[in-house]
Amino acid sequence: MIKQKIGLGLCCAVVLALSGCSRQQSDWQKTRETNTSDAYEQFLKKYPSGEFTAQAQARVKELYEERDWQKARDADTPEAYQAFLKQYPEGKWTEEARIRVENFTLAQAPSGSAATGTDSGAAAQNAAPAANPAEKVPPPAPAPKAARPPSPAADQPEPHAAASPPLKGSYGVQLGAFKSGAVAANKHWADLQKEYPSLLVGLSSKVVPKKTTEGNLYKLQATGLTEKHAREVCSALKAKSQACVVVPPARG
Repeated sequence: MIKQKIGLGLCCAVVLALSGCSRQQSDWQKTRETNTSDAYEQFLKKYPSGEFTAQAQARVKELYEERDWQKARDADTPEAYQAFLKQYPEGKWTEEARIRVENFTLAQAPSGSAATGTDSGAAAQNAAPAANPAEKVPPPAPAPKAARPPSPAADQPEPHAAASPPLKGSYGVQLGAFKSGAVAANKHWADLQKEYPSLLVGLSSKVVPKKTTEGNLYKLQATGLTEKHAREVCSALKAKSQACVVVPPARG
C-alpha cells in the first residue's frame, strides 16, 4: 500500500514537471514570435530561472542595443555615437559607432585647399604662363609626322582610359576604425575586397594606429587615390551603407 502511494506520488510529480516544461516551451515560442523587449521581459518575470532564461536575457539586450543604435543613427552626431559607445562598449554596433565618430573627427579636421589636393602638375602648368606675363614666347611648331597607313584602331579611344585603374594620387579613404587591433582592420579590408572587387581594384591598404582616451584605435585606409577617385569610391560605398570618408593628403 505504501509502495503504491509512493509510486503514485512520483508519477504525479513527473506529470506536473512535464506539464510545466510544456507550458514554458509554449510561452517561449509565443514570446519569440512576438519578439519585443516587453514580451521577453514578461517571460523573464514568469520564468526567472527557467530553461530559456539565458536566451531571453540575451535577446532583450540585443533589442535594447538595436533601439539605441537606431536613435544614435537618427541623431547622427558625434555626441550621440559617443553616448552609444559608453553604454555598449562591446556590442554588435560598437565598431560601426567608432567608425562614425572617427569620420566626424576627420571631417572636422582642417585640410589643404582644393588646389593642394588635385594634381600639382596641372596647377604648375596653369601657373607657368603667369610667371612672366610681359613676355610671351610662341610655342615651337610641332615636328611633321611621318605619314603612315591608317589602322583599324586609329579612330578608337585609348583602351586604358576605361579599362585600367584610375591614376595614383595623394588622397585616401578611411574605411573603418577598430579598437580590437590591426588584425581586425586587415580582415575588414579583405572582406571589402571580396565584396567590392571592381570598386577597390588597384588600391592598397594601410592601418594607421591612433591613441585616444579609450586606448588605441586602428584606422583602416586605402591610399594612392586622386581626389575625384576618392570621392567616387566613398559615394559608392556609402550608397551600400558602408562607412567611408575621404582623407586629404597630409600637409608638410
